[in-house]
Amino acid sequence: MQEIKIAIIGAGVVGLSIAEELSRFYKDIFVIEKNASFGQEISSRNSEVIHAGIYYPKDSLKTKTCVEGKQLLYEFCQRHNIRHKKIGKLIVAIDKNEIKDLETLFQKGLENGVADLKLLCADEIKRMEPNVKLEAAIYSPSTGILDSHALMKNLISLFKSRGGEIAYHTELVGIEKLKDGFKLNIEDNRKEPFSFVSRILVNCAGLYSDKIAQMAGIDKQDYRLKYCKGDYFRVAAGKAKFINKLIYPVPKEDRAGLGIHATLDLAGSLRLGPDDEYVDKLDYNIDGSKRRIFYESIKSFLSFIREDDLSADTAGIRPKLQGPAEDFRDFLVREESDKGLAGLINLIGIESPGLTACLSIAKLVKKILDK
Repeated sequence: MQEIKIAIIGAGVVGLSIAEELSRFYKDIFVIEKNASFGQEISSRNSEVIHAGIYYPKDSLKTKTCVEGKQLLYEFCQRHNIRHKKIGKLIVAIDKNEIKDLETLFQKGLENGVADLKLLCADEIKRMEPNVKLEAAIYSPSTGILDSHALMKNLISLFKSRGGEIAYHTELVGIEKLKDGFKLNIEDNRKEPFSFVSRILVNCAGLYSDKIAQMAGIDKQDYRLKYCKGDYFRVAAGKAKFINKLIYPVPKEDRAGLGIHATLDLAGSLRLGPDDEYVDKLDYNIDGSKRRIFYESIKSFLSFIREDDLSADTAGIRPKLQGPAEDFRDFLVREESDKGLAGLINLIGIESPGLTACLSIAKLVKKILDK
């Protein structure tokens, strides 16, 4: 039976980042992806924002990997000519009732090591964004946007140049723990079975990562994912020129995401979203009736947008470890020797800011392997 050193399950941006990082130091690495190509799920259904690291608890993995990953990502994009733009972001207080929450978030960002934040009053915002009506805002100049598809293509190119291989249309259907590794049972798109042995197994399966963990023998309640769907609406062409930066609301404690925000992309288009709705299954259809809700959420401060400017665009699903109204849950990145599964590294609940954090997460996995 064929034996390899490292198998990585999932060719999203995190799996590809890990593959590229490990291929610098290890040979014989194989990426397995059940879809026809890379980045078909979480990695291609997001806002493509490079986050600064403001929102999460100071010592959490989400904060540490986001703050480090932001710098790594900008450097990587510059080095490999990947389109990106440090466009900046405003987190906004629409009325005076939100100013206290805004100031609390500002202090959290500073404590997290985001040293370039500024707290702006209404007059300062007016000079920066004359078409936006607000009471106050946090300005994050190091927030940006990037071409995530180009990022993933570049990671693949580097990985393959060092001898790495990717198998698409290949689904993992069974895992057997052996003395010195794992027997992986897979099927191709014709349902033809094949098995091989890998010394190390890295689970980056995104929306299915909890199921892969179960397949390996870990059936823990705190590993189980909850699906949180977010819809996006595109704003009519020509309206993007009215703002210069990303516009985010003050996040609410009772919401699963950061709130419906206005995001510019590298093509000069403007989108609103995502919202957040826990769902029981993977369904990327967009509820067009939400248009009114999206409009109502932004009309007070983005008054240049009319309801009939909005059209349904796309949807994404986030793999969350916390359910509705539950406390914060961090990224789960751990090697499972204590469960009798030496060589298995699980990455579960890698949602936002996973894109920003991808290169930092890859370095973390490398450190785990070095041990």
